[in-house]
Amino acid sequence: DYEARRYDSTLASWETAAVRNQTSLSAFNIGQGAIVAGGVTALMLMASNGVVKGTMTVGDLVLVNAFLLQLYMPLHFLGFVYREIRHSLADMERMFSLLEQAPEVPDKEGAPELRVTRGSIKFEKVDFGYDPRRQILHAVDIDIPAGKKVAVVGSSGAGKSTLSRLLFRFYDVSGGRITIDGQDIRDVSQKSLRRSIGIVPQDTVLFNDTIYYNIAYGNPEATRDEVLEAARAAHIHTFIETLPDKYDTLVGERGLKLSGGEKQRVAIARTLLKNPRILVLDEATSALDSKTEKFIQAELGEIATHHTTLVIAHRLSTIMDADQILVMEHGRIVERGTHEELIAQRGVYDHLWTLQLQEERELPLKAVGDGLVSAN
Repeated sequence: DYEARRYDSTLASWETAAVRNQTSLSAFNIGQGAIVAGGVTALMLMASNGVVKGTMTVGDLVLVNAFLLQLYMPLHFLGFVYREIRHSLADMERMFSLLEQAPEVPDKEGAPELRVTRGSIKFEKVDFGYDPRRQILHAVDIDIPAGKKVAVVGSSGAGKSTLSRLLFRFYDVSGGRITIDGQDIRDVSQKSLRRSIGIVPQDTVLFNDTIYYNIAYGNPEATRDEVLEAARAAHIHTFIETLPDKYDTLVGERGLKLSGGEKQRVAIARTLLKNPRILVLDEATSALDSKTEKFIQAELGEIATHHTTLVIAHRLSTIMDADQILVMEHGRIVERGTHEELIAQRGVYDHLWTLQLQEERELPLKAVGDGLVSAN
């Protein structure tokens, strides 16, 4: 009802504008018609008077009438033409305003393509803030050697996801630099940069098309067998085969016909199909159940051994095998090391680990308690 009222209100505004537009056009046509009719009448009276006085012949009168017909008939379309021109000018203005929009992060003129040989990544003294008045990252140093897996953990708002946005160059750093194989990503083309990186985001974007199309989007030139193999690796092939239309099933707008876990597995399959040298896993298994998560983690772990991988994680159990774990707080790296080293430090990471273990122990107890209450 609320949305219907909003829609009705919008339609009422549109109706008012349409009536005003039609009224102005009608008034324009009436005024124009009156002027033309008055002018034609006056000229015909003058011509008739000339015939009566003998200064003009009947042929001259017919000639004047023919000239007037050719003159005022096109004038009747003037109102319609005027409205169409105004409408077209408005559309052209919108089009040109879109064409004039400059990208927020432009490439340098003649920027070369990124050459990925090994895939090592370095964040060197990186400072960044979405707003100059509020800095998010402070002198962040991260070294991800080629083929290694580095995880970043921390509380919400610590700046973890900002790292992936900067790596993709959705924004430029305000201080320091980010390099891939020694090349500053600001000096290379964004197209080649993003072609070299695959991401499994926390919020998966799916198009209102088939499951096959959404997986194949990772590599439009891939064969059907390659798409199916990527789906098997992401453990979604069996689910797809149970659907009536299988790979031709429409997923709906933004994938609303799929569950959160299914959407994430489609995103994983899409990234596996792209097969980039660098992987970014941003809470890649956050919407999966524990059983599927173990399968996917094993698959991602196997893939990560051949790729340089940056993992942004909330659940610490998913990054225990990382070569290095970075702990962020308020845009700064406060701890770094392996899982065992960080536990031994008894610092922030150990505190987060203890809290998550406690939550995992409490969840089964809560479920049992809820079941008893329901039974009673």
